[in-house]
Amino acid sequence: MAYPLSTGIDRVIPTRFHGKSVIVTGGASGIGKATAERFLEEGARVAIFDVSEEGCLRVANEFDKKGHQIFTAAGDVSSQTQVKRMVKAAVKHLGAIDVLFNNAGILVEGTVEQVTEEDWDRIMAINVKGVFLMCKEVVPLMLSNGHGAIVNNASCSGLVGDRGAIAYNTSKGAVVLMTKCLALDYADQGIRVNCVCPGEIETPMFRQEARSRGMSLNKYRSQLSACHPIGRLGRPREVADAVLFLASDDASFITGAAFSVDGGYTCQ
Repeated sequence: MAYPLSTGIDRVIPTRFHGKSVIVTGGASGIGKATAERFLEEGARVAIFDVSEEGCLRVANEFDKKGHQIFTAAGDVSSQTQVKRMVKAAVKHLGAIDVLFNNAGILVEGTVEQVTEEDWDRIMAINVKGVFLMCKEVVPLMLSNGHGAIVNNASCSGLVGDRGAIAYNTSKGAVVLMTKCLALDYADQGIRVNCVCPGEIETPMFRQEARSRGMSLNKYRSQLSACHPIGRLGRPREVADAVLFLASDDASFITGAAFSVDGGYTCQ
């Protein structure tokens, strides 16, 4: 058990992940980036995987200026060959993997009439197959260590239906059920598996949604804020805090949970 490390009268730095090695997919922006930074703040060694090589370099430079050293690898989580390469490189740099945050994902909007077969296959490959492939590579490593924590990024859209989002909601619903199956398969072998289900969060994906609707950010933000009983959108760091809780020993009796971080969206 790691205890807080005091650095002054009114400043305490938690060290829940001191010496732990963490992989974050889709870590170059949004929720992934915020979560990687929170793990770094709590003492972890962090590897960021992202499809964007430019994004990897940008976030590595940004964290370096803050005094955080990270390992990055550019690749596509829907490719088993690339996943194997990235995980192998992360292990070489970080050692044993203690935590995996499967965050990489894309958004495809439209009804069943509007979504193309190519769009359907693409979102399932990244949002669902990507989680499967990452777990396929990392779970054996965790088993050899006798412990591990996996957190998948699902969505409140994986718990309830939304109009005009059949592909996205289906993919996130699959992540929720995959989480529960993984949790059952490894509950007695030292690996806990949970997922977070965020509501609308202020991320690049949110800005993409606004553009696709031809709406200003302020107008779209106001519209979606009204859908959340708490009266606003979420921030990436708020999701990150939930991920760290689920990955930490504070959640040692929690596995198979779909943890809503949605400002009350799914309560309605």
